Amino acid sequence: MGVCNTSSSEYSVRKTSPLVDHFVSETFSNLVITPTKRQPAQALPVYELKITLRGSNPAIWRRIQVPGSVNLARLHDVFQVVKGWTDSHLHRFVDAPIVYSVPSGDDYPGEERLDERRFRLADVARHEKASFIYEYDFGDSWAHEVVVEKTLSADPKKKYAVCLDGENACPPEDCGGIWGYYELLKTVKNPKHKEHRQMLDWLGGQFDPGHFYLQKINAKLRGLGNLARPSPSPTH
Repeated sequence: MGVCNTSSSEYSVRKTSPLVDHFVSETFSNLVITPTKRQPAQALPVYELKITLRGSNPAIWRRIQVPGSVNLARLHDVFQVVKGWTDSHLHRFVDAPIVYSVPSGDDYPGEERLDERRFRLADVARHEKASFIYEYDFGDSWAHEVVVEKTLSADPKKKYAVCLDGENACPPEDCGGIWGYYELLKTVKNPKHKEHRQMLDWLGGQFDPGHFYLQKINAKLRGLGNLARPSPSPTH
């Protein structure tokens, strides 16, 4: 993999094979990273995204609008709120074969990662219908497909994330991934199951898999503040 001017915080990605996408793995030898000119935040469009939890049926999804200038670290905060996660585990963004995350000492040796704090949504998803993966909790592996449904004209008044729509509740944390979640639902729906009471106690009471409270989500999103404001550069 060739990296040019690694001190720069902005890059463009050229994939030499047209087959590279989220469902095809490709060696890093086919990837070239070069600096690009950074567009001012006020010139970037507003993005309308649909986030769908992979393997969910019926689909667990959210539709949101965010400024294109939001960096990936802050976009992670938005996704946590709209999906209902508690930010208790590691995460990453994947635009195969590129991985964006917060570098740590726990990274696998030799694995190429780019610092998500240095990249904006507009740097990763450059056009409508672009898509990438947001994965949360590598143990349960909650993989979300994120699709740019549309881009809207830049609007300096739209500095905050807003959730427009969605369906179904977020699974509980640490329930064993999507397979474990559906096993959990079977258990709590069946009073005769030997683990019925135990699982209800673990959940803290009844759980409604169809619950979706738009107003509560948007109240929490407002608490994230101005997403268009530039974030401080990482110091390490």
